[in-house]
Amino acid sequence: MKQRPRIYYSESQKALMWERWRKGDSLQQIAQLFDRNHSSVQRILAETGGIPPAPRCRSKLALTLSDREEISRGLASGHSIHTLASQLGRAPSTISREINRNGGRRCYRASQADQAAWDRARRPKRCKLVENRALACMVADKLQRLWSPEQIAGWLKRTYPDNASYQVSHETIYRTLFIQARGALKKELLAYLRRTRAMRRSRHHTQKTPNHGRIVDTVSISERPATAEDRAVPGHWEGDLLCGSKNSQIATLVERQSRYVMLLKLPGKDTETVTNALIKNAHKLPQELYKSLTWDRGTEMADHKRFTLATDIQVYFCDPYHPWQRGTNENTNGLLRQYLPKGIDLSAYSQAKLNVIARRLNERPRKTLNYETPAERFHQTVASTG
Repeated sequence: MKQRPRIYYSESQKALMWERWRKGDSLQQIAQLFDRNHSSVQRILAETGGIPPAPRCRSKLALTLSDREEISRGLASGHSIHTLASQLGRAPSTISREINRNGGRRCYRASQADQAAWDRARRPKRCKLVENRALACMVADKLQRLWSPEQIAGWLKRTYPDNASYQVSHETIYRTLFIQARGALKKELLAYLRRTRAMRRSRHHTQKTPNHGRIVDTVSISERPATAEDRAVPGHWEGDLLCGSKNSQIATLVERQSRYVMLLKLPGKDTETVTNALIKNAHKLPQELYKSLTWDRGTEMADHKRFTLATDIQVYFCDPYHPWQRGTNENTNGLLRQYLPKGIDLSAYSQAKLNVIARRLNERPRKTLNYETPAERFHQTVASTG
């Protein structure tokens, strides 16, 4: 069997790869720039887990190429190590090590020595999670509880405000997970991230295509009160359906101010079933905590007028193909996929089990809440309403 030749890329080509990767291009799109297979591009990007490597620079204390050329000329002229050290303003031990590690007096070459020094300098920075094993164990425990790296970093900063050794950035956690050469966190912990992929993607990458139904007699989100838009007062909710296999689904409701989540079991997705479930749930909350509901244009809310008549809660609808207008609910549904992965049969979950999942999500700290939990914020709101 004929062996395929190994493909090599220049530094400028690699730089272009990383630039396109940061902009959100796929592996196939990047490979087309070089008329190559995407697997050759993946090999380059996977070396650092999809995270662009930091730009390299020489230390100001390191010997320069001109210093090494001076050493080479001095050796050819028969100068001693002490003489060379004096000329360059360096310690004799520095010059001695430089010569001995690069072929000795007879074989020393400035350009080769300079390149060898540059190659030897490829040593990874000592990771904080390697040095502090107790911190690494704490991070691993929170990851297994499905906390995100950003939530962990914020919680550590809030819990240990005066102890810098127990504070770590979310980027450090991500890099330690995706770059296994650091060796502080096991690769298996990647499975607990919200996105369980082998390489970290750019924030600009997306494969999402909105596909919403159409209903009539809707009240546009542009007519929603300003107090709902700026989250100044509680009681404004966003909702959607989370779908599973075998035509199963649940309703997800998120309060905009506190990010508090409620999950509703649905035996079907027809408008009568969904409306009845929403009406029943709305009667469990006081009017002060349920003033409006924002939904997308899915046909399950075609009977929104009956919901408003039964609850006195106005339903507002996003503009067509604008799912980000209910971004709080979109983000929450992404978080829920950690507990309810795509392809799972949601009909197997009772309302009690859904309540447990909602409670776990409501007890996770959020960056947008200054790392308080939605449960804490929502209970404060309940207490203030009497």
